[in-house]
Amino acid sequence: MLYKMRQTTLCYIDNGDSYLMLHRVKKANDASHGKWIGVGGKCEADESPDECMLREVREETGLEITEWHYRGIVTFISDTWPNEYMHLFTATAWNGEPDMSIDDEGTLAWIRKIDLPVAEGIGNQNINLWEGDKIFLRLLLDESQPFFSLKLVYVQDEMTKALLNGKAL
Repeated sequence: MLYKMRQTTLCYIDNGDSYLMLHRVKKANDASHGKWIGVGGKCEADESPDECMLREVREETGLEITEWHYRGIVTFISDTWPNEYMHLFTATAWNGEPDMSIDDEGTLAWIRKIDLPVAEGIGNQNINLWEGDKIFLRLLLDESQPFFSLKLVYVQDEMTKALLNGKAL
């Protein structure tokens, strides 16, 4: 029996000191309701991760990305939500200005990198992130690993395991 993982993308649009992020507040039955995340979504049939990311960013922000970097693959395993491979990108150049009212899933905002609560006592603790997102955001900010594989296991909303390039964190 062939088991399929859902394929998704997530992009952090980087203007130097901030990332454009989405506060997921508009859909009631949303795994990420109340959380701040990058921009992205599910891959369509026959769509590459790059094509999906470009389409999702355009649909959710109005921006046309012109320079991006494929930064990692995040494997999400959950007892509650569908398992997925999330292709993680950063974008550093684009055409246009973000339309902060375009998205029907939440509210877009530029979040300063120094405000991201990527570890205990660091950043603005009122910015609600998934525990696993804190790990890959640290990796994006550090830039010491240009590409990484991260596996995150969740039971309900609690992260129970994290493996970076096959090694437990």
